[in-house]
Amino acid sequence: MISQEYVEARAVLLDALDGLGPHRDALVLVGAQAVYLHSGAADFATAPTTTDADLALVPDRLADEPSIVDAMLAAGFAAGSQPGRWVGPGDIAVDLMAPEALCGRGGRRAAHLQPPHQAKATARRTLGLEPAVVDNDVHLIGALDPEDPRKFEIKVAGPAALVVSKVVKIAERREQQPDRLKPKDALDVLRLLRAIDTASLAANLAIIASAELSSVVVAGAVRALRELAAGPEGLLPRMAADAEMGFSDPDEIKLSMVVLVDDLLQEFARLTS
Repeated sequence: MISQEYVEARAVLLDALDGLGPHRDALVLVGAQAVYLHSGAADFATAPTTTDADLALVPDRLADEPSIVDAMLAAGFAAGSQPGRWVGPGDIAVDLMAPEALCGRGGRRAAHLQPPHQAKATARRTLGLEPAVVDNDVHLIGALDPEDPRKFEIKVAGPAALVVSKVVKIAERREQQPDRLKPKDALDVLRLLRAIDTASLAANLAIIASAELSSVVVAGAVRALRELAAGPEGLLPRMAADAEMGFSDPDEIKLSMVVLVDDLLQEFARLTS
């Protein structure tokens, strides 16, 4: 069962993809909508749902015009309360983010982009998206509302890149903003671990671990995975169990996370030793 909020979030994502047409080659879909394209429900009682959309942009692939700001305004979005947050119909947000390693010098939150995209509101610099630039494939993305015929081709981050970005986000928030930890993020990690063959996931993790752009980020994510899912009471297993609270056996969810992370890390170690 697809939630109405997910249907609406997909529609607003399509609004953004339409408006950003000249820049579409520079965009990679990340976040929950990308996770669900790979994992579906993944046998969880908690249905895939999200209230926003996340797009990573690769600065040196952006078109010269229109500016991102002009394109988003023309598509009916308004700048939100933080860099990169664009609010569309129904107060549904699309977050434009640039990988930290590609942002150059600048402020702590706003991505430093070249003219004409240099406005502070354009995009948010975000650690953990570097692998999405390396690990992605083109998908045809359509509406979840059968009455909406729109479809766009867009790069979608691969499962390994998405696991890394989610783990980096969780580890970062644990250290800096523990009040902003969201159990759903850990459940999204578990969705991918359950849905994607471990050997395939480890192979792609090894590829992005060897890429210059993403190697440092992947190394950090692997360390965080090892720490955060070391046992059933680790942060990742507990968060995933909280997200499924009332629907699944918490001990089963916790054990599933621990076992699948251990399997992934063992296979990754074998491939990279």
